[in-house]
Amino acid sequence: MADQYDAILRSLESSKQVLVTTHVRPDGDALGSVAAMILAMRKKGIAARALLLSHLPTKYAFVFEELGIEWMDVEKSFPADFSLAGFDTLLVVDTGTWSQLPGLKPIVEKFAGKKLVVDHHLTQEDWADGKLVVTEAAAAGEIVAELIERWDVPFDASIATALYVALVSDTGWFQFSSTRPYTMRLAAKLMEAGVDTDKLYQRLYQNERAARVALQARAMATMELHADERVSVMTIKATDFAETKAGVPDSENVINIPLQIRTVGVSVLLVQPPEGGMIRASFRSKGGVDCSKFAEQFAGGGHARAAGAKIEGSICDVKKRIVAALLLVVTV
Repeated sequence: MADQYDAILRSLESSKQVLVTTHVRPDGDALGSVAAMILAMRKKGIAARALLLSHLPTKYAFVFEELGIEWMDVEKSFPADFSLAGFDTLLVVDTGTWSQLPGLKPIVEKFAGKKLVVDHHLTQEDWADGKLVVTEAAAAGEIVAELIERWDVPFDASIATALYVALVSDTGWFQFSSTRPYTMRLAAKLMEAGVDTDKLYQRLYQNERAARVALQARAMATMELHADERVSVMTIKATDFAETKAGVPDSENVINIPLQIRTVGVSVLLVQPPEGGMIRASFRSKGGVDCSKFAEQFAGGGHARAAGAKIEGSICDVKKRIVAALLLVVTV
């Protein structure tokens, strides 16, 4: 594994212009990891900027805006003149699959520069020149932190803040089972480097818009329990977004709410995007069901306890298919 870290660093050290991107609808882990890598490369004299495939979520906007991260987004579409010609390296963090990088594949296939992936998800595709995948990492931010330390770049307050956002976002502020001793040791280092944890907690968990809370209430009102209350299914329709004035990013973490119920071992959230298209299915488990393996039957993937998929069909039909498939799993 040390060789893989070193290989990524050697590739970056020989680069002059790096474009850093991550999966569509980026979360705190994705954005914090992107920001930390860009800040570290700056300290090494490497020019880097971020490409977002979706708009920068309001909740995490401060990570880029206050840390001085230059970015562009292609939420609507890639500009006709978009090109990677000005870069010698593409670095993708927190995903390794084309399904999470819509519109990028044909552009990358024409790219003559280096293509690197840094990720912690089980589901991967083999297209990068260099890949560092650490599936036991609780967040991509853990891997990025290790890279930065191996690069002898000290954690300043800005890098530490970006990494801390990555950690707490993917661990539920250290509540999820993916949290490991390394996670806590790293968190301590980041606090020592100047992270204001109280301020971050307020910004991430006590700073919601009324629209987001209204959307959560809509989702909870649809909750159905199946298999002797071992499976929870919630839905969010396109009309819910319109009527609450919320956006898709506002549905983040809603899926975790039913896991508070003692009997529920698997939680499912189905989202009908306001712009149309496939239903977005998210799966969470307390450990009894491998969400990554379950998602594979719907051409999805992720982690053992958190995964997702995009599925064709009406939200009603997709729900029926998923419930039927889960009933076979949870009754074994």
